Amino acid sequence: MSPLIRSALTALMIFVSADAGSAQAPESTLKKIAETGVIRIGYSAEDIPFSYRTPDGAVTGYSTDLCIRVVDLLKQKLGLAALAIEYVERTPSNRVAMLRDGEFDIECVASTNNAERRKSVAFSYSHFVTGTQFVSLKKSNLKSVGDLAGHTVAATSGTTNIGQLNSINRTRGLHIAVMPVESHAAAFKLVAEGRASAFVMDGILLAAMIAASDLPDHYALSSDVLGQPEPYGLMMRHDDPDFKEAVNAALTEIYSSGEIEPIYSRWFTKPVPPNGINMRLPMSAELRELFAEPSRSYD
Repeated sequence: MSPLIRSALTALMIFVSADAGSAQAPESTLKKIAETGVIRIGYSAEDIPFSYRTPDGAVTGYSTDLCIRVVDLLKQKLGLAALAIEYVERTPSNRVAMLRDGEFDIECVASTNNAERRKSVAFSYSHFVTGTQFVSLKKSNLKSVGDLAGHTVAATSGTTNIGQLNSINRTRGLHIAVMPVESHAAAFKLVAEGRASAFVMDGILLAAMIAASDLPDHYALSSDVLGQPEPYGLMMRHDDPDFKEAVNAALTEIYSSGEIEPIYSRWFTKPVPPNGINMRLPMSAELRELFAEPSRSYD
């Protein structure tokens, strides 16, 4: 090999190594927040009572309230006089891509923390626990998973629920026609109009949608669950342990101080805007245990 070619290859290897090294060193979220004085929160327009948009355009909900308090504690940690919140709307199907692309810093909604999803994103300590159920019209008399055999069932794209439904469908040979849809609202509408027999989603979100509907007595939640209850966490990017640690430290303070009690009560035991629905759901013993020991089994 000539000295000229060897020199060119060496230069190319140095360039590639430097470029690869920079690609493996993502920007620190805490550093960016400190420099800009802004934190961007990913939110949902429809996940009552966790994260949703009211008719006047305000973003609110249980997860939103929790994150606002986390932001306040991060502001103190960073020694900032002010820390502005910028809300960024995301959907179940685009949330992971938007987070990984840096379009928001933390997602404060109702995202299930499980092993498969942790391959793509990081999660905070848990802030809720729920299981997958389905909603149907009462007159259809669908109560168990087996009752769905041969029916058309809607599920929101980009959720863990659609994966659970597909797996059960294959394993048990139920011949369910699975109908992926873009949003929870669209899936619920399919059931309301009789175009789908059921809608599979997290039980707590289905209960909220039933309560907020025009005819709540027309709907029924399944007696079956499609899998073991799983926790919700706040989603963050991989490879930023300092930010994850700071968020978890803030949550630990909120949980251990008892601040979580009124936050939870506001959204699950009292009427919430805009329609005054009340979930009437006292904090479960399982959730209390997670708040008492937040690091337990969350990863």
